[in-house]
Amino acid sequence: MQTQQRSVARHVLRGACLALVTAALVSVLVPGSNDGGGATTGQSSSSSSSMADVYKGELTPLQRHAAFFDRDKDGVIYPSETYKGFRAIGCGVALSAASAVFVNAALGPNTKPENQKTPPLKFPIYVKNIHKGKHGSDSGVYDANGRFVSEKFEEIFKKYAHTKPDALTGKELQEMLQANREPKDFKGWLGGFTEWKVLYSLCKDKDGFLHKDTVRAVYDGSLFERLEQERKAKKELRKKK
Repeated sequence: MQTQQRSVARHVLRGACLALVTAALVSVLVPGSNDGGGATTGQSSSSSSSMADVYKGELTPLQRHAAFFDRDKDGVIYPSETYKGFRAIGCGVALSAASAVFVNAALGPNTKPENQKTPPLKFPIYVKNIHKGKHGSDSGVYDANGRFVSEKFEEIFKKYAHTKPDALTGKELQEMLQANREPKDFKGWLGGFTEWKVLYSLCKDKDGFLHKDTVRAVYDGSLFERLEQERKAKKELRKKK
């Protein structure tokens, strides 16, 4: 009898935990009135317009990288948009949801303009200030202002591309990640690991190599657009068959 009661209690606890996690994900990922659709009235409309002004000038490479996930190009990236961006480049539902929550929670607060009001639990990322969200333990290819540093990019392959001069294996990628780690920078370790492992999973060739031109395209954001277009083309091809 006691065994049955414990079993029922475990199932109830698991159900409650699942419900809480689901509710948390829904509250973060589901678009709200200011989420991904732009503001419509008053101060919110003015704020949204000013954030979109970032697209009137020349974007830094880091801003171009982030702008892919700004699906409505209002200068603000909500978790629902991050989720859609990951789905657009071929990530699964679970990975896209987890990435959206992690990325926005990690970067959003650091990019929020001073005195800017944000919806609770939405962690919007502001494209204009994306350089302020740069995590530690990275390759240094982006400088403090989000500009591309070619010397640091070339250094990746000079140091870690042991098998081929213009490509990285999974083992070589792991070697680079470990070398980049700063002491006790757990957030930076996780950020770097997630970014590079997702890239490797999506873009390695049939022999397990991540090519230099692919990595270069990540830094200016053009890879994301290419992956999205390739997926759309494959869908259209399947429809015709």
